[in-house]
Amino acid sequence: MLKVIVCGATGYTGFELIKLLLKHPEVEISAISAKIEKPERISDIFPELKGILDMHCDEMKIQDMIKTGGRIAFLALPHRVSMEFAPHFLEKGIKVIDLSADFRLKDTSAYEKYYGQGHKCKEYLATSVYGLPELYNDKIKGAKLIANPGCYPTAAILSLAPLISKKAGDIKELIIDAKTGVTGAGRKANLAFNFAEVAENMWAYKIGTHQHAPEIDQELSALAGQNIKVLFVPHLVPVKRGILTTAYVKIKKCPAVSELIKLYKDFYKSAPFVRVYDEGKFPQTKDVYYSNFCDIGITIAEGRIVIVGCIDNLIKGASGQAVQNMNIMCGFKETQGLL
Repeated sequence: MLKVIVCGATGYTGFELIKLLLKHPEVEISAISAKIEKPERISDIFPELKGILDMHCDEMKIQDMIKTGGRIAFLALPHRVSMEFAPHFLEKGIKVIDLSADFRLKDTSAYEKYYGQGHKCKEYLATSVYGLPELYNDKIKGAKLIANPGCYPTAAILSLAPLISKKAGDIKELIIDAKTGVTGAGRKANLAFNFAEVAENMWAYKIGTHQHAPEIDQELSALAGQNIKVLFVPHLVPVKRGILTTAYVKIKKCPAVSELIKLYKDFYKSAPFVRVYDEGKFPQTKDVYYSNFCDIGITIAEGRIVIVGCIDNLIKGASGQAVQNMNIMCGFKETQGLL
């Protein structure tokens, strides 16, 4: 059995990660930790786990976690915190799957601009692998440090990757309109995310300044082999979970919808968690709730290609993708514990 460590166990992504790992036939959780006031059984924090996982959760020292025999450490920690934990595990030969943004951006000036702090662990950026299995499966196999993608970028990049890979030179304009449920903001207390503020309300935020925009640009540019800039506009909507992105692409000459759908199905023919819809059909967030799927629908309207992508922000957008990456790293079946 593969022993694993979960840091940040009391957040939304940490909880989802624990539930997925408990279902995995090849995995045993050896340690869980979180920043909490006093040690508690994880099943007292999340009663859903009673009788399933009654392990104590507290602010364990990294050295104590290492002693539990874990071979992979999942860091479901806030941005700017993961970079302080990761080196300690890596130095002991423990592989790291980081669910924060700390190792996603290769440009440290972009990291400082969008996350408000200089990077403290630059020496690992060159070898960290961006953990989007549909694009980097081979690199993930040999990785020691995985930068698990953000939720918005996962939906956006998967929605655009086939088109960018073939038609980047013909694209004139690229707009991404994205909507997320409230769990995307994390489990911390914040007035803006109180029920009375969110219910029967929605709003756009961080227009042109969202921290996921450079991540999307970075990966689409790498795929295209040229500089790609998107206009990314995120919105908060009054649902618990799920992301729906709609990409509007102005291109010199639009292919037929049937041609685009074939392009997408061919591109993702070996990707078990991407489902491309037939012409005239489009995904809804409820189609992917509690799953690791990314569902994609494509059409043409007013001379623009319109691509709709849906994921569960906590699963394919975070914890499920982390388990998918673990499966690839360890030589397990890619879908193990996720279907």
